[in-house]
This record gives sequence, structure tokens and C-alpha cells, in this order.
Amino acid sequence: MDWTHYRFRSLWPLPVPRTAVFAALERVEDYPRWWPQVRSVSRLNDTTGVLTIRSALPYDLTFTARETRHDPDAGVLEVAMTGDIEGWSRWTITTTGTGTLARYDQAVDVHKALLRRLAVPGRPFFRVNHRLMMRAGRRGLLRHLGVV
Repeated sequence: MDWTHYRFRSLWPLPVPRTAVFAALERVEDYPRWWPQVRSVSRLNDTTGVLTIRSALPYDLTFTARETRHDPDAGVLEVAMTGDIEGWSRWTITTTGTGTLARYDQAVDVHKALLRRLAVPGRPFFRVNHRLMMRAGRRGLLRHLGVV
């Protein structure tokens, strides 16, 4: 097992229209306004930016995200990431009943030296850290969309 490889999936049921969710999630530069763990986003061009994130544990991750798929009709937003983490992440936004399901999938390898050194004992904590970040992101998006 590669202890520095992670796969994540988060499901965000949201009581708002799919188009509103897609519009919010495609504006990555606005994430720091509503997602507390997204500390900064610096756009390099229309499809690439540098993000710094930090959740409950005391470490930052900085990476470049390059858009690889932007498909409003399919409800898909996908990026390739390089830096402290390397891999990809994808939002898939679908209509469900009267609301929307935003599904987040991510597969990454960790390159940050500290996290590599702590890979085995820290793995459960890193996974919980990611879960806390995603939970806060959902709450922040709900507030941003005027639901809470």
C-alpha cells in the first residue's frame, strides 16, 4: 500500500437548483469567501490557479490546479493538481428530487515532506482532516447560496 496516496469521495446534498451549485463551484476564486479552509486562490490564467488550503491540522497544502474539464451540461468540473499534492479532483453536480447532489471525487499523492514522513501514523488524522474540511465547505456553500 502506498501510504501517501489518497482517494476521497464526498457527497453534498443541497436544497438548491443544480445551476446555482454549478455556478458557485466553477468560481474557484470565490471559494475563500465561503469555504474557510480554502485560504487563498490566485488565478494564473482562465484555466489555472494556485490554491492554499488548511483544515484543522496545523499544515498548509499549496498546489496548482489546472482545469481539465468544464462541462456545464454534464455538470462536471475537473482539475489536475501539482505541488504539495498531485493528482486530480472532480465535482459532478446532478439534480436529485427537488435539489442537487454535488459529488466530489479526488485521487492524490502527497508530496509535502512533513506529510510523507508522517504518512503511516498520520493517515487516519489526515483522512479526518479532509472530512472536516469537506463538511465545512458544504456548510459554507449553503450559507453562500442563501440557504442557511
